[in-house]
Amino acid sequence: MMIRIAETDKEIQQCHALMQLLRPDIDSTRFLDRVRQQQRAGYQLVAVYDEDQPACVAGYRISENLAWGRFLYIDDFVTAADQRSKGYGAALLAWLKKEALGQRCSQMHCDSGLQRLDAHRFYEREGMLKTGYHFAECYSES
Repeated sequence: MMIRIAETDKEIQQCHALMQLLRPDIDSTRFLDRVRQQQRAGYQLVAVYDEDQPACVAGYRISENLAWGRFLYIDDFVTAADQRSKGYGAALLAWLKKEALGQRCSQMHCDSGLQRLDAHRFYEREGMLKTGYHFAECYSES
């Protein structure tokens, strides 16, 4: 098992199939451009590799706000269905916690869809707490 930030176009594209499990509306032709655009705002894509293929992927960013101070926010977190219960998710979350501390963050946060009960159990098992609800108003892309 190896954990590393996806930096090259090839490494980013290798993460698409996994990320599409979580974000099915982002097809392979737009994925690289979306990641590169988000990277300009501080987003990082990190993966746990089983041999040469990503088994677990997370997208995160470092930010600050009045409520939390400096924090690491997990935008995306997904493990391949056939790779679950092998410790990849726990290893990646531990890596993210270490990254947060190394970046002088006082907190780590993520949102998770209400329907993702397995993910909620995972986050709680790994020491994260449910702290609120996320509200949204969505607009179509033009």
